[in-house]
Amino acid sequence: MELIKCFKALSDKTRLRLLYVLQHYELNVNEIVLVVDMIQSGVSRHLKILMESGLLTSRRDGSFIYYSAAENNTAKTFISLVDQSLEKEEIAGKDLEKSREMIKIRQNRTKRFFKTVAPQWDRLKKEVLGDFNLNFVIKEKVSFSGNISDLGCGTGELIEVLSEETSHKLIGIDYSPEMLEQARLRLSGTGNAELRLGELEHLPMKNQEIDTAIMNMVLHHISQPELPVSEVYRVLKPGGLFILSDFEKHDKEEIKEIIGGSWLGFEKEKIKTWLTDAGFHLKVIDSYPVNHDLIINVFTAQKPSIQEKL
Repeated sequence: MELIKCFKALSDKTRLRLLYVLQHYELNVNEIVLVVDMIQSGVSRHLKILMESGLLTSRRDGSFIYYSAAENNTAKTFISLVDQSLEKEEIAGKDLEKSREMIKIRQNRTKRFFKTVAPQWDRLKKEVLGDFNLNFVIKEKVSFSGNISDLGCGTGELIEVLSEETSHKLIGIDYSPEMLEQARLRLSGTGNAELRLGELEHLPMKNQEIDTAIMNMVLHHISQPELPVSEVYRVLKPGGLFILSDFEKHDKEEIKEIIGGSWLGFEKEKIKTWLTDAGFHLKVIDSYPVNHDLIINVFTAQKPSIQEKL
C-alpha cells in the first residue's frame, strides 16, 4: 500500500464518507448508491480509487460485488483518522442509518422467503443434500453433557434427532415465525424442547446459558455472519462446544432459488477467522460432498475454559 495513494484517496469528502460506512457494513454498489444518494457511475469511480489505494477490499458473490474496509494495519490507521473526522458529523450518522436500512431490507427479504417455503423446507433441503445425513454427522459430534441450542432451528428436524439422545434442555431459535410453527408441530411430543423467536445476531439468551451451540446451514442466510458467531461465544459456557456447518464457497446461483441465502457459501479461512476473532479454539474441520457438486464444511470449535483463560 502506497501512502501517497491513501492520502489522495481520502482527499475527497465522498470517499471519506464511503470508507466510514464500509468499515461498519459490507455493501454492494446498488446499496451504496442509495446510502450516499449519488449516481452509480460516480460511486463506482470513487470505489475504484479507494480499491486502488488499498483502503477497501471486495468480494464477488454471484452477480454482486460487495465492498468493505480493508483490515491491514495501514488501512486501520487511516480508518481511525476518518473516524475522528466524521463520527460527530450529521451526514455520517445519516449514512450509517441508511446502511442499517439496507441490511434490514436484506433481512426482510430472507424472512419473506422463509414465510413462503416453510411448509416445503425439509423437501427443499433434501434436494440439495441428497442422501447425505448431516443431522447424523452433527449428532455424532455432540457430547450431550448439558443444554444444547440449535440456532436457526428451522422446522426442528435436528432437535427431534437430538431429543432421542438426551433429557437435557434443547433450545431452538429461529427468526421466522412460520418455520417455528412447523417446528412446534414436529416437536409437540418432545418434553425437553423449548422454541424461541429471535434473531441470531441478537440471541434471546442469557450469557453462558448453554453448553453446546449448533448453527446448521444457517450462516449463508445472514447478511453479517460474523455477528452470530460472536453471539454464540457470549451464550456458551466456558469450555462449551460450537458446531457450525455451511457450504464451501461456490458459484451456483441457482442454489439460492432452492434454499435462499445471502451468501454463496464461505471459504474455510473466512469462517476460521470469524471463529478465532470471536475467541474460539478451532478443533477440526470436516468436509462432505453433496448434490449439485457442493461441499459442506463442518467446523467444531470450543470456547476456552476458565483454566485456559488464566
